Amino acid sequence: MNAHIGDQLVLDGTHVGDSRRTGVITGLPHRDGSPPYLVRWLDDGRTTLIFPGPQARIEPPDQPESGSGTT
Repeated sequence: MNAHIGDQLVLDGTHVGDSRRTGVITGLPHRDGSPPYLVRWLDDGRTTLIFPGPQARIEPPDQPESGSGTT
């Protein structure tokens, strides 16, 4: 998994009732774009350092979220 500043990190819930969480990557400690990532979460504005797991995916900033239901 490699990212660029401005990409979105999307974490899908792992349990029934868990919500999806989306954040914007604001910092990359490694030049090659590998984890960990500094992420500003859109739901609460906090910034955290994260090592994403298998439930995570990177989306370019202009890509609409999957499953939005728009046609």
